[in-house]
Amino acid sequence: MLTLVADGVLTHQSELIQNNAVVVHGPAGVLLIDPGITGDELVCLASDIRELGRPVVAGFSTHPDWDHVLWHAELGEAPRYATARGAAFMQDLLSNGDWKDQVAEALPPEVADEIPLDLFGLITGLPADTTHIPWDGARVRIIEHPAHAQGHAALLIEEPRVLVAGDMLSDILIPFPDLEAADPVADYLVGLQLLEAVADDADVVIPGHGSVGRAGQVRARIELDRAYVQALRDGQVPDDPRISPSATYGAEWLPGVYEWQAQQIAQKGEHDGTPE
Repeated sequence: MLTLVADGVLTHQSELIQNNAVVVHGPAGVLLIDPGITGDELVCLASDIRELGRPVVAGFSTHPDWDHVLWHAELGEAPRYATARGAAFMQDLLSNGDWKDQVAEALPPEVADEIPLDLFGLITGLPADTTHIPWDGARVRIIEHPAHAQGHAALLIEEPRVLVAGDMLSDILIPFPDLEAADPVADYLVGLQLLEAVADDADVVIPGHGSVGRAGQVRARIELDRAYVQALRDGQVPDDPRISPSATYGAEWLPGVYEWQAQQIAQKGEHDGTPE
């Protein structure tokens, strides 16, 4: 089911990990951002879009994680864009003969057999200096940053002032720094700084997972993410409701993810000589 979150902007949320696909109205069709995640959900999304009376004319992947590069034949053959870095990462993956096996290892076992991979990762990198998505609709600014994944981008739909945050600013998931990066925490803080720079231009924030945030929540979510990654950096336990025993989502597994992240960050600090 599509849910209207702002003028001309709708979301479609998956059941398992609450992925938010974003649909943006344009004069000739819609821009579709991060559709997912099961085959049935993608078919449902395609049906809902058809009921709008407009085809999909462009797609965009905010980053090359498996659940953000999905597609289905029912959505049509529109160009699917990403940042140059994000597309290059995906092209490297798809060049491996065993890429399906690699992807399968990351899929949630509950739905692994339901994830369609036929059109997986077929995204086109935009030139590095591209500032807006090339489509005949609302101006959608690309805000690329190094947090979370290679080539990650947030999108600012300039009117009606909606920030599509990719896998950041979630009310249910803690930050996931890119632990393969040389300095994951510094990269994440850079990403948050770039989002903060456009916070006053957004009245709505759509995270990759979780609920839509309204007026006043953009900065609050930035601060919550910043406090979390700073605590990781400083070897402290974050005071974060998303990993508390009373959390409404992931209480049985997110604290373990935090502990693993903390261990990885501490090990990086030991290797590069940073004092604990």
